[in-house]
Amino acid sequence: MKNLEPLLALLRRHRLKSLAALTLLVVLAGALLLAGGNSAPAAKPEAKPALTVTAIKPLQLDWPQTLSATGNVAAWQEAIIGSEISNFRIVEIRAHVGDRVRKGDVLARIDATTIGAELAEARASVAELEAALAEARANAERARQLRDRGFYSPQQSTQSITAEQTATARLNAGRARLQAAQQRMARTTVTAPDDGIVSARNATVGSLAQSGQELFRLIRDGRLEWRAEVTAAELAALKPGLPAMLTAPGGNPITGTVRALAPTVDPQTRNALIYVDLPPTSAQILGAGMFARGEIDLGRRPAMTLPQSAVILREGFAYVFRIESEAGAIGKVALTKVSTGRRIGDRVEIGSIDPNTRVVASGTGFLADGDNVRIVADAAVKAAQ
Repeated sequence: MKNLEPLLALLRRHRLKSLAALTLLVVLAGALLLAGGNSAPAAKPEAKPALTVTAIKPLQLDWPQTLSATGNVAAWQEAIIGSEISNFRIVEIRAHVGDRVRKGDVLARIDATTIGAELAEARASVAELEAALAEARANAERARQLRDRGFYSPQQSTQSITAEQTATARLNAGRARLQAAQQRMARTTVTAPDDGIVSARNATVGSLAQSGQELFRLIRDGRLEWRAEVTAAELAALKPGLPAMLTAPGGNPITGTVRALAPTVDPQTRNALIYVDLPPTSAQILGAGMFARGEIDLGRRPAMTLPQSAVILREGFAYVFRIESEAGAIGKVALTKVSTGRRIGDRVEIGSIDPNTRVVASGTGFLADGDNVRIVADAAVKAAQ
């Protein structure tokens, strides 16, 4: 203030009472105060936290390891049933698609009129040959007795024995023809070779059966299997006996067991087939030819997990907000890229992260890299909400 006294005295002498003089006085006074002041520089305003968050660490859990696969449901074994005789008309059909049959059940009948006549003729021929053999045996026995007494020459005795052997051979041939006729008669009845389900029927009444022609198709034992495709790399992790869980088109779960692994890999797709046995009850839900998805249980192994709310997806990659440079309850977050794996419930497996790393538990969509956050307990977060 002592520096201003000369200035005030000057103003009194010249009696400067105008507005310009007053303005000049204020400017000069401010300049003097700034030049001679001893005050400290003003502090920068403190950055406010962007969000109140909860910090968590990854939790290690013992999770099942599964392998997802897709494939078709097929018959374990499908028997093709056809006719063994040709040019005979089908006169009766007893089985239809979807019927469950037992081994030996009659599926169809073929006209047996002609074969029946051949069978009757063969039986009559056998009866005739049996009579001829009986006569030849009697003659041969009498010839042996007379030869021993000297009434028959050796030549006559040989002729009798030869006639007996010829009659025996003719009878055997007749019996073979009878057996063939009996087999042809049996083939006029088409029967099921095993228990199972009829999956296809081509036989119709009135049509001519041909040898080798497919009349019926049978799923043996009604047993189905799932033929799933896996990559060559995934094939190395599989082995027979592993459990598999399928999801039927209707959403019903079906549990099966890996029976076998294909010994070769398709050179075009680089995929291999695995064969999964399905329980007998699966035929009530699934049908051969259906497409199904499933998972194969590979056992359990540890997993580092986080809640799904802590993981954010950006541009096709997974990230978490790692908390760093904490100062009391205030911390700064850093966007950190991670890898994800299995998902169970609301938790996801996380890789490429230190188990002791603290990350933001939720609200990650409202944060940016480098934001300041206020870290509170769960109860405090709920109260703030």
